[in-house]
Amino acid sequence: MSSSLLSLLVKVLVVALGAFLGWALWDGLSGHSGVRLAEIALVQVPESGASNPVTSVLLNFRGYDTLLELAVLLTALLGIWSLCPAALPYPPPGLLLTNLVGWVVPMLIIAGGYLLWVGGQAPGGAFQAGALFGAAGVTLALAGHPTGGLPAESHQRLLATSGTLVFVLMGLGCMLLGLGFLTYPKAIAKWLILTIETAATLSIGLILAAAFLGGHPSAGRSHGL
Repeated sequence: MSSSLLSLLVKVLVVALGAFLGWALWDGLSGHSGVRLAEIALVQVPESGASNPVTSVLLNFRGYDTLLELAVLLTALLGIWSLCPAALPYPPPGLLLTNLVGWVVPMLIIAGGYLLWVGGQAPGGAFQAGALFGAAGVTLALAGHPTGGLPAESHQRLLATSGTLVFVLMGLGCMLLGLGFLTYPKAIAKWLILTIETAATLSIGLILAAAFLGGHPSAGRSHGL
């Protein structure tokens, strides 16, 4: 097959795929009558354990998907630890970053903790809070801290798996109570969701910072920040 014919075939396939995705989007938005899932979910928000509709969907109505998202992040980190060599040291930080890191990192941690707590009632939650915790680790790494403020390897493994593990244990606990997997009892749904989000926040923050550092945590980096 000539290169020009192959190029034309690729263009045709891209156009066809774009047209199909456009049709699927249009059909999903306008091609069905009756009550839509968004309306059903909004009605059930008071039963979910969180008054924020986004948190209700992510941690209750669509809990399986969120659990798999945490599992994907964990798998990515394990791949980095397994395949990547230790990252080279970063260049010495500039004077501005060196002087600001003592202010920026605490503010990132405080903001992350706030987003975790407020996520049940307002925009926020585990992924937003975890991203800020991860950013704190990245900032420390760029400021010359070789471990990015992360703990020893054994604690990193515990924190990295905590989000997925707590999520699964909560689901199994619900089953032991005679409910479905991740079907929370209404009386304690709020606290179960907060527990899951706390573990997920720590896990996400650790994974993002460790992925930025690259390489196995015990390879070429000392601990003890």
